[in-house]
Amino acid sequence: MAMNDSVNILNSAYLAVEYIDSFLPDNPLQQPFKNAWNYMLDNYTKFQIATWGSLIVHEVAYFLLCVPGFVFQFIPYMQKYKIQQDKPETWEKQWKCFKTLLFNHFFIQLPLICGTYYFTEYFNIPYEWEEMPRWYILVAQCFGCAVIEDAWHYFLHRLLHHKRIYKYIHKVHHEFVSPFGMQAEYAHPLETLILGTGFFIGIVVFCNHVILLWAWVICRLMETIDVHSGYDVPLNPLHLVPFYAGARFHDFHHMNFIGNYASTFTWWDRIFGTDSQFIAYKEKEKKQQLITKKKA
Repeated sequence: MAMNDSVNILNSAYLAVEYIDSFLPDNPLQQPFKNAWNYMLDNYTKFQIATWGSLIVHEVAYFLLCVPGFVFQFIPYMQKYKIQQDKPETWEKQWKCFKTLLFNHFFIQLPLICGTYYFTEYFNIPYEWEEMPRWYILVAQCFGCAVIEDAWHYFLHRLLHHKRIYKYIHKVHHEFVSPFGMQAEYAHPLETLILGTGFFIGIVVFCNHVILLWAWVICRLMETIDVHSGYDVPLNPLHLVPFYAGARFHDFHHMNFIGNYASTFTWWDRIFGTDSQFIAYKEKEKKQQLITKKKA
């Protein structure tokens, strides 16, 4: 009975969104995107699209999303939004991070990406434009992937902080006490595999078109680069996502090393009380701000 009720609720929600979508104006970018997509299908094989297309999407999205945080360090006005203002970025750290990233991307992640084609073939995942899901289905699928990845990340990330194994794997990621966007995927190769597994679980559950692979890559990179950016910028659209953790939440994890283990949302840390030190830290900050205002 409960299962039927859940299905009815989901069907009703789907019909409501579809009804609202029918009133929205046509997307002017849809036709150019359709033309580009069909051109890609006509000129490249599925293997090329799944492998090299996925690599290009990952690399372009990663480094483009890193650009704002990288530029902020040269803009004095943006320094008031930097969370750890006493720890500025250095060229030495950024160059070290970049070199490790290239190794991880091409020697750890690329071999995994090479399996994308075989995944789509095994599960009969379509590539055709006509079978591409509507935007709201894609958004819901990406959100579902984020929920699954966040649960995996919380428990495995917390395990990697265990004193018996921390220094062998996860310590690499914590070399930077004050994180910056490009550092999001700076990690030990084993960590890349362990925590990266959570990314693929949602794909296995929800994937009904190759576009979800790329949409989820972009969404995940957008989130992880934002929380590692080191800047808490007002009007960040990601803050509209329910229970979104954000840069301050994860920045505290790098500064404190304990607590705030989740990647995207706050609920697992709240349930298990691993955000208690962060909450205490925020309360202390508020009290200091009030004292400063009174003195002024």
